[in-house]
Amino acid sequence: MRFLRFLGNEILLGTLIALLSVFTALSSYQGALADGEQNKYELLGMQSLNDGNAEYLRANQDITQDYNYFDNWYLNVDERPEIAEYYQESFSQPLLDAIERDPDAVWDDQYYTDMYAEADQYFEDSDANFELGIQWDERGDQLQLVLMIMALGLAFAAWASLMKEGSNLRMFFGLFAIIALIIGVSTYLAVPVIAV
Repeated sequence: MRFLRFLGNEILLGTLIALLSVFTALSSYQGALADGEQNKYELLGMQSLNDGNAEYLRANQDITQDYNYFDNWYLNVDERPEIAEYYQESFSQPLLDAIERDPDAVWDDQYYTDMYAEADQYFEDSDANFELGIQWDERGDQLQLVLMIMALGLAFAAWASLMKEGSNLRMFFGLFAIIALIIGVSTYLAVPVIAV
Protein backbone atom coordinates (compact mmCIF):
# COMPACT_ATOMS: atom_id res chain seq x y z
CA MET A 1 0.00 0.00 0.00
CA ARG A 2 2.92 2.30 0.74
CA PHE A 3 4.19 1.77 -2.81
CA LEU A 4 0.79 2.76 -4.20
CA ARG A 5 0.87 5.99 -2.18
CA PHE A 6 4.36 6.63 -3.53
CA LEU A 7 2.90 6.55 -7.07
CA GLY A 8 0.87 9.64 -6.19
CA ASN A 9 3.84 11.52 -4.69
CA GLU A 10 4.23 15.02 -6.15
CA ILE A 11 8.01 14.70 -6.45
CA LEU A 12 7.65 11.44 -8.36
CA LEU A 13 5.00 12.90 -10.65
CA GLY A 14 7.11 16.00 -11.25
CA THR A 15 10.12 13.85 -12.05
CA LEU A 16 8.01 11.73 -14.40
CA ILE A 17 6.71 14.83 -16.17
CA ALA A 18 10.25 16.13 -16.59
CA LEU A 19 11.67 12.82 -17.86
CA LEU A 20 8.75 12.12 -20.15
CA SER A 21 8.94 15.66 -21.55
CA VAL A 22 12.66 15.30 -22.27
CA PHE A 23 12.22 11.95 -24.01
CA THR A 24 9.21 13.26 -25.93
CA ALA A 25 11.20 16.25 -27.20
CA LEU A 26 14.30 14.13 -27.93
CA SER A 27 12.42 11.51 -29.91
CA SER A 28 10.52 14.20 -31.80
CA TYR A 29 13.76 15.99 -32.72
CA GLN A 30 15.56 12.81 -33.73
CA GLY A 31 12.49 11.69 -35.70
CA ALA A 32 12.56 14.96 -37.64
CA LEU A 33 16.27 14.46 -38.35
CA ALA A 34 15.58 10.89 -39.53
CA ASP A 35 12.86 12.17 -41.88
CA GLY A 36 15.32 14.69 -43.31
CA GLU A 37 17.94 11.99 -43.87
CA GLN A 38 15.33 9.73 -45.48
CA ASN A 39 14.40 12.51 -47.91
CA LYS A 40 18.06 13.22 -48.64
CA TYR A 41 18.90 9.63 -49.52
CA GLU A 42 15.72 9.15 -51.54
CA LEU A 43 16.61 12.25 -53.58
CA LEU A 44 20.18 11.00 -54.02
CA GLY A 45 18.77 7.62 -55.09
CA MET A 46 16.50 9.27 -57.66
CA GLN A 47 19.37 11.42 -58.93
CA SER A 48 21.65 8.40 -59.35
CA LEU A 49 18.84 6.47 -61.01
CA ASN A 50 18.23 9.31 -63.48
CA ASP A 51 21.95 9.65 -64.17
CA GLY A 52 22.19 5.88 -64.62
CA ASN A 53 19.33 5.88 -67.11
CA ALA A 54 20.92 8.74 -69.06
CA GLU A 55 24.30 6.99 -69.01
CA TYR A 56 22.68 3.73 -70.12
CA LEU A 57 21.13 5.50 -73.12
CA ARG A 58 24.45 7.14 -73.94
CA ALA A 59 26.19 3.75 -73.75
CA ASN A 60 23.58 2.31 -76.14
CA GLN A 61 24.36 5.11 -78.59
CA ASP A 62 28.08 4.49 -78.23
CA ILE A 63 27.57 0.77 -78.88
CA THR A 64 25.55 1.59 -81.99
CA GLN A 65 28.35 3.89 -83.14
CA ASP A 66 30.90 1.15 -82.49
CA TYR A 67 28.82 -1.27 -84.60
CA ASN A 68 28.74 1.25 -87.46
CA TYR A 69 32.43 2.13 -87.19
CA PHE A 70 33.42 -1.53 -87.00
CA ASP A 71 31.24 -2.47 -90.00
CA ASN A 72 32.69 0.37 -92.07
CA TRP A 73 36.20 -0.49 -90.97
CA TYR A 74 35.65 -4.17 -91.83
CA LEU A 75 34.25 -3.32 -95.28
CA ASN A 76 37.22 -1.05 -96.10
CA VAL A 77 40.17 -2.67 -94.35
CA ASP A 78 41.39 -4.65 -97.37
CA GLU A 79 40.53 -2.38 -100.33
CA ARG A 80 40.69 1.13 -98.82
CA PRO A 81 42.92 1.06 -95.75
CA GLU A 82 42.97 4.87 -95.35
CA ILE A 83 39.18 4.91 -94.95
CA ALA A 84 39.37 1.88 -92.64
CA GLU A 85 41.94 3.72 -90.54
CA TYR A 86 39.59 6.71 -90.22
CA TYR A 87 36.87 4.45 -88.80
CA GLN A 88 39.33 2.59 -86.57
CA GLU A 89 40.38 5.89 -84.97
CA SER A 90 36.75 6.39 -83.96
CA PHE A 91 36.49 3.07 -82.08
CA SER A 92 35.71 3.35 -78.40
CA GLN A 93 38.33 2.17 -75.93
CA PRO A 94 36.22 -0.88 -74.93
CA LEU A 95 36.03 -1.87 -78.62
CA LEU A 96 39.80 -1.51 -79.02
CA ASP A 97 40.27 -3.61 -75.88
CA ALA A 98 37.86 -6.26 -77.22
CA ILE A 99 39.75 -6.48 -80.54
CA GLU A 100 42.99 -6.85 -78.62
CA ARG A 101 41.49 -9.64 -76.50
CA ASP A 102 40.12 -11.61 -79.45
CA PRO A 103 39.77 -10.15 -82.96
CA ASP A 104 37.33 -12.93 -83.90
CA ALA A 105 34.96 -12.37 -80.96
CA VAL A 106 34.79 -8.61 -80.67
CA TRP A 107 31.34 -8.31 -79.13
CA ASP A 108 32.09 -10.34 -76.01
CA ASP A 109 30.54 -9.94 -72.57
CA GLN A 110 33.48 -7.89 -71.35
CA TYR A 111 32.86 -5.30 -74.09
CA TYR A 112 29.29 -4.76 -72.89
CA THR A 113 30.38 -4.78 -69.25
CA ASP A 114 32.91 -2.04 -70.05
CA MET A 115 30.41 -0.01 -72.06
CA TYR A 116 27.77 -0.12 -69.32
CA ALA A 117 30.21 0.23 -66.40
CA GLU A 118 29.38 3.85 -65.65
CA ALA A 119 25.62 3.27 -65.89
CA ASP A 120 25.92 0.21 -63.66
CA GLN A 121 27.83 2.25 -61.09
CA TYR A 122 25.05 4.84 -61.02
CA PHE A 123 22.48 2.06 -60.56
CA GLU A 124 24.51 0.60 -57.67
CA ASP A 125 24.74 4.04 -56.07
CA SER A 126 21.00 4.47 -56.53
CA ASP A 127 20.27 1.14 -54.83
CA ALA A 128 22.61 1.99 -51.95
CA ASN A 129 20.96 5.40 -51.45
CA PHE A 130 17.46 3.94 -51.57
CA GLU A 131 18.52 1.32 -49.01
CA LEU A 132 19.81 4.06 -46.69
CA GLY A 133 16.55 5.94 -47.21
CA ILE A 134 14.62 2.85 -46.11
CA GLN A 135 16.82 2.49 -43.02
CA TRP A 136 16.28 6.14 -42.08
CA ASP A 137 12.53 5.68 -42.64
CA GLU A 138 12.51 2.70 -40.26
CA ARG A 139 14.45 4.72 -37.68
CA GLY A 140 11.97 7.58 -38.02
CA ASP A 141 9.04 5.19 -37.57
CA GLN A 142 10.59 3.76 -34.40
CA LEU A 143 11.18 7.26 -33.04
CA GLN A 144 7.55 8.16 -33.78
CA LEU A 145 6.53 5.14 -31.70
CA VAL A 146 8.77 6.35 -28.86
CA LEU A 147 7.22 9.81 -29.18
CA MET A 148 3.70 8.39 -28.94
CA ILE A 149 4.53 6.24 -25.88
CA MET A 150 6.27 9.12 -24.08
CA ALA A 151 3.48 11.57 -24.91
CA LEU A 152 0.93 9.10 -23.56
CA GLY A 153 2.98 8.69 -20.38
CA LEU A 154 3.28 12.46 -20.12
CA ALA A 155 -0.49 12.79 -20.35
CA PHE A 156 -0.93 10.21 -17.58
CA ALA A 157 1.59 11.99 -15.35
CA ALA A 158 0.00 15.38 -16.02
CA TRP A 159 -3.50 14.10 -15.21
CA ALA A 160 -2.21 12.39 -12.08
CA SER A 161 -0.63 15.62 -10.88
CA LEU A 162 -3.96 17.45 -11.22
CA MET A 163 -5.88 15.01 -9.03
CA LYS A 164 -6.20 15.05 -5.25
CA GLU A 165 -3.35 13.48 -3.32
CA GLY A 166 -4.36 10.04 -2.08
CA SER A 167 -6.80 9.53 -4.94
CA ASN A 168 -6.79 6.02 -6.37
CA LEU A 169 -6.98 7.41 -9.88
CA ARG A 170 -3.92 9.58 -9.19
CA MET A 171 -1.93 6.48 -8.20
CA PHE A 172 -3.32 4.55 -11.16
CA PHE A 173 -2.28 7.29 -13.62
CA GLY A 174 1.12 7.56 -11.90
CA LEU A 175 1.65 3.83 -12.40
CA PHE A 176 0.73 4.13 -16.09
CA ALA A 177 3.17 7.03 -16.46
CA ILE A 178 5.98 4.87 -15.00
CA ILE A 179 5.06 1.97 -17.29
CA ALA A 180 5.01 4.31 -20.30
CA LEU A 181 8.44 5.66 -19.33
CA ILE A 182 9.89 2.14 -19.03
CA ILE A 183 8.38 0.98 -22.33
CA GLY A 184 9.38 4.23 -24.04
CA VAL A 185 12.99 4.06 -22.87
CA SER A 186 13.19 0.38 -23.87
CA THR A 187 11.81 1.19 -27.31
CA TYR A 188 14.17 4.15 -27.63
CA LEU A 189 17.17 1.96 -26.84
CA ALA A 190 16.03 -0.48 -29.57
CA VAL A 191 15.88 2.25 -32.26
CA PRO A 192 18.31 1.23 -35.02
CA VAL A 193 21.48 3.26 -35.47
CA ILE A 194 22.32 3.99 -39.11
CA ALA A 195 25.94 3.60 -40.18
CA VAL A 196 26.61 5.93 -43.10
